[in-house]
Amino acid sequence: MNLTYKLASIMSVLGLSLLLSLNVNANSANDKIIERIKAVGQVCLEGDDSCGGAVAAVATSGPARTNEEVYTTKCALCHAAGVSGAPKFGTADWSDRGAKGIDALLATAISGVGAMPPKGLCSDCSDDELKGAIEHMLNSAP
Repeated sequence: MNLTYKLASIMSVLGLSLLLSLNVNANSANDKIIERIKAVGQVCLEGDDSCGGAVAAVATSGPARTNEEVYTTKCALCHAAGVSGAPKFGTADWSDRGAKGIDALLATAISGVGAMPPKGLCSDCSDDELKGAIEHMLNSAP
């Protein structure tokens, strides 16, 4: 009986040890999962004081391009040929649109219209560059 009691005690200790080690490994595995999926950063919006007042600088791609550069490299792809109803460069199409005013045309260019996506094909253009390209196209009208 004494041997049976000792074996039962040893088995109980081994079983308890096994259960504890599995529990520790499970917590360790959960910690690893939590570590892998945690956020790597946060978004801080201007005016949000919960971020410590830090505001990210707006990235620019370099010096502003000229009105003609923006038109030639971005806008001309559609406006030179009038693709999908785009007003053609150097035609009366721009005289008609000039009546809307530059601010209305800029708002339309920023938001997109018809087949033209927002900012046309110039997603990296500043609003001033878009405005300059529009002025270049307006000035091309006869």
